[in-house]
Order: sequence, then C-alpha cells, then structure tokens
Amino acid sequence: MKKLLNGQGFRQLFSYLIVGGIATVVEWVCFYIFSYQAHIHYLLATTLAFAISTAANWLVGRLMTFRGAEKQPILQELAKIYAVSVIGLLLNLLLMYLFVQKAGLAKMAGKIIATILVFAWNFIVRKFWIYRR
Repeated sequence: MKKLLNGQGFRQLFSYLIVGGIATVVEWVCFYIFSYQAHIHYLLATTLAFAISTAANWLVGRLMTFRGAEKQPILQELAKIYAVSVIGLLLNLLLMYLFVQKAGLAKMAGKIIATILVFAWNFIVRKFWIYRR
C-alpha cells in the first residue's frame, strides 16, 4: 500500500485514471454499438468491447503511465496484459450478469458500475506485476 501511495505511485494512479478513462470511453462506445446498434447479446458485446478497450488501454498505458517500467518483449507484455484482462473480463461478465439479470439494472448502468469495480484490479496488477520496476 505504501508503494501505491508514494509520489510516483500517486502520479501513476492519476495517469492511469486518464488512460483508464480513454479505454473506458472506447469500451462504452464499443459496447453501445455492439449491444444497441448491432443487437449483439449484452454478454458477447461486453466481451468484444472489453477486448478492444484492453488493446487501447495497453497502448496508451505503455506510452503514458508505465513508460519507465522494466522493459520486456512486447509479446510477453501483451500475454501478461491479456491474461490479467481475462480475469478482469470474467469479473466484468459476472458483475454484468448480476447487475442486469439479477438486480434488473439497465445494461448501460450495469456496464458503468462493473467498469468502475474492475478498474482497481487492472491498475494494481499492472503496477505490481506487469510494470514493476
């Protein structure tokens, strides 16, 4: 927790909020298009949108938030990113199911809440495992 709250950790968190915000907009726009325009089932739309936003998050995060981190081969880095993201996706799908099917929330409301909850997981794992110094 100390590493998370030190000066560099705080700057990374702030930067990741911006990067995450960009990826979130990408995810929500894709989800809206897939679910509401293309009429794809909301769980499949969630999966497709999440895969696209993960790529956006990786690219912008690598350039902006974790640029000074330990260098590693891009394929190895991407494998870690998508492994972590699969867990995030499973959390996202579970939360979407619970919010939409069980709690009766609107799909977009469920998507927004699920995104917020999975954000912390994504940042912490990236900071302490993928991009550790």
